[in-house]
Parts: sequence; C-alpha cells; structure tokens
Amino acid sequence: MSDEVPAGLVRVRLDLAYDGADFSGWAKQRTRRTVQGELEAAIPTVLRMSEPVELTVAGRTDAGVHARGQVAHVDLPADVWAAEGGNLRRRLAGRLPWDVRVWQVSQAPPGFNARFSAVWRRYAYRVGDHPGGVDPLLRGHVLWHDRPVDVDRMNAAAELLLGEHDFAAYCKKREGATTIRTLLDLRWERTADGLAVATVRADAFCHNMVRALIGAMILVGDGHRPPGFPAEVLAGRERHSAVKVLRPHGLTLEEVGYPADHLLAARAEEARNKRSLPCVPAE
Repeated sequence: MSDEVPAGLVRVRLDLAYDGADFSGWAKQRTRRTVQGELEAAIPTVLRMSEPVELTVAGRTDAGVHARGQVAHVDLPADVWAAEGGNLRRRLAGRLPWDVRVWQVSQAPPGFNARFSAVWRRYAYRVGDHPGGVDPLLRGHVLWHDRPVDVDRMNAAAELLLGEHDFAAYCKKREGATTIRTLLDLRWERTADGLAVATVRADAFCHNMVRALIGAMILVGDGHRPPGFPAEVLAGRERHSAVKVLRPHGLTLEEVGYPADHLLAARAEEARNKRSLPCVPAE
C-alpha cells in the first residue's frame, strides 16, 4: 500500500490536544461524541467545503484518555489548502469545543502517514497516593491510590518488561491483530508535587496495554506483589485476575515520534507488516 497522496490533494498534518473526559475516545461513532467526530465536522465547515474529510491518527485513544501530543493527518483539495490553509488553525480555534485544540497545521512531507510513519508513542500515567486524596484541580488527570506506592520497587519491575515481547497478557485481544510490541521505555519518578508518574514509550500499543501494565506495577508499588510479578504475568501470555485495567483519566498521550523525512515512507511500509516473535529452539 502506497502513501502517495492522490493528484489534486495535499496531505496536512495536525498537532492537537484534548481533554478526554467528555469524549468516547478518538474514533468516530454514530451516536457518541468523539474527538475524530468533532474535527471531521469542524474542518469542512471552516473551509467551506461541501465534501466530508477523514482523519488518520497516530494513536486511537480510549474513552476518557487525554492527549497533549496527538498527531493526525487529513488530505485536502490543493486549491482549498492554497486559498485557506493559512487560516485553518485560527478558524478551528473559533469553531472547536473547548476540550480539543489544534496547535499546529502544516503541509506534511512526502510519505508521511500519521499512524504508520510513527516510530514511537509516549504516554504518561499519573498516580496520587497522598492519604488526603488528589488536588481537586488535578482530579481529572490523576488516579488516586489509597496506599503509598514505592517508585523504586516499580522501577525494578519495569526493567523486566522492556524490549520486544508478546503483550497478550496486558492487551484486550482483537481478531487478526498481533499483540507483539517493543517497549522502549518504562520508568517511574516522583514529581515535586508528590505524584508518582510513569513514562511509557513503545513503537505501538495494543488496546488497554498501558493501563494494564500500570495496574500490575501498582500492585508491586503498594507491596501486594513482588517486583518480578509483572514479568511473570507477561511470560504467561494470559490475562491475570489480579491485574486490573486502571481508570482512563490518569493516562495522557504526551508525544509521537517520527523518523527523518526521507525515512517516512519506508517506516510506514514496515509498520504495516504483521510481526511475530522469533522461534526459540526447544532444549
């Protein structure tokens, strides 16, 4: 499959952010409010287009998940882009609801695909364990845990999960979809305001993967399980009854990484190939 843009169209990159609290996720739905739905309604309106548009996104966030560094692309008629592209960001600011903002609008380089050209996505999950609860001004973005969590113990557990694995034990399975992913970075830090914040970066994520991983590590952090527990669950490749998928409001998509422009098309082609783990000879 080629990422060449059809004649007469221009591929436009959108860098955006949203508060996921009142959205039923990214993907457009007929009867529910979604980020994609809001954007696909706003863009033709502000550009005075009679034809609908369709966005492709770097990462389809679930209901209630936030984003600060989301990336999408849309193919627009070249004449519309030439005449109105310079005004698109300002016009969207006046048309979109308060909980979704488009920060940058630019013509994408050749070969760019917001989803398939990405080489990694970085999320943050924020946990508050103060015995009094979470700052009311942060309550929509921080999960409160009613027991103290030990960041060092969780980091010890995290190190055992890095690399390429089958994350079936931490994913909601989908027919025909692989659960093999490469976890590039997983670490916890305690911030100045007392939050325990996990940074999770991978080439891609499967459904519920981040929230399930964090759920397993919280069990380590509060002393319910040893540091090796999340890796044992991973090796089992089956969902574990003790591992809960945490609530979505603590999760934010922070950034999407792309290669140099001349590598965009090759990366998109590579990402479309279904992956498998190498066979390990029997002993």
